[in-house]
Amino acid sequence: MQIGIESLSFYIPHLFIDLKAIAEKKNAPAKVFYRGIGQEKMAVAPPDEDIISMGANAAWQACQTVDTAKIDTLFFATESGVDQSKAAGVYVHRLLQLSPNCRTVELKQACYSGTAALQMATGWIRQHPDSKVLIVMSDIARYGLSSAGEPTQGAGSVAMVISAEAKILYLEPFFGLYCEDVMDFWRPNYLDYALVDGKYSISVYIKALQSCWNQYKQQSGYSFSDFARFCYHLPFSKMAEKAHHELAKLENLALPVAELDKKIEKGLLYNRIIGNIYTASLYMGLISMLENSDEELSDKRLAFFSYGSGCVAEFFSGMVMKNFQSNLPIARHRDLLKNRIELNYQQYAEYYNFSLPVDGSTLSLDRISRGKFRLKGIRNHMRLYE
Repeated sequence: MQIGIESLSFYIPHLFIDLKAIAEKKNAPAKVFYRGIGQEKMAVAPPDEDIISMGANAAWQACQTVDTAKIDTLFFATESGVDQSKAAGVYVHRLLQLSPNCRTVELKQACYSGTAALQMATGWIRQHPDSKVLIVMSDIARYGLSSAGEPTQGAGSVAMVISAEAKILYLEPFFGLYCEDVMDFWRPNYLDYALVDGKYSISVYIKALQSCWNQYKQQSGYSFSDFARFCYHLPFSKMAEKAHHELAKLENLALPVAELDKKIEKGLLYNRIIGNIYTASLYMGLISMLENSDEELSDKRLAFFSYGSGCVAEFFSGMVMKNFQSNLPIARHRDLLKNRIELNYQQYAEYYNFSLPVDGSTLSLDRISRGKFRLKGIRNHMRLYE
């Protein structure tokens, strides 16, 4: 039994803004973002796309090659929830027409909850090897126009099916955990955008990484050199570079920068042109790593560091399966990235400032999304999808 990722896919809106437009608005050179934080473009969700429609689009693709009749659990991980009671995954369950014999819940702990779903899924499959678990991670990162966090926004979803028939990544049983009550990033119910202490958050991220790594290393017996590649949570690409260099420093490794960066660079490519997608960002990095590497990664070990502000973090690992690329919808993903439309700053700001009615009044939304599923509108406080 090889428990792990059987299928894996992502979905992003077809609209984006180049960060040079935001730089111009701030009277700053584009290199402030291109080089300073390692970000170039940012996905923008139109009014008829939300975490549910994006999640359903990613999940639909992930389910194309699996026996969906065996899916008896659906975890929806997000920090952009649309309802204080009903799980976003219940909408996805209906849109995908999954079996009614399916537990469906929503998980929340900042950007970490996708990893929580992954670990819960492996435990369930270990007990029920004939089952499959669908995990959807979907978010729209918002920090406010003209805020310091504005260039690290983004939108998108990653979906995966976990089973005893791993075809992409086998998950190893080792882990390192860290939890601490800190206020580095949070979003109260009464705000539509997050509050963040950027410098403090970076320091907590590094502290959590060091603690998780030490526990993981003690459990597994592995060292830095046992990993072919490293994937990190990506609030912005430069964060992964900083974290990776700090980890090498912790191990007293005096490696050339180019050699260190080679271990992570392929995992940053998609994040640079999509932006931060919270719960899904680590796994977008995994997809980027796998789709832009060749088959030399087969049978190689990957390291993962998942961080959720507030904070909870985990370090874990997995082995890449043979022929992994043949089980990824690479052509579909490249089409999504290639066929996007660039927005100017005014268009982007209009989409950003759009909001659904807060009194539950009827609203029909024009079709802008190109996805299979979209948000159709609101009626009597109910979200309508088609």
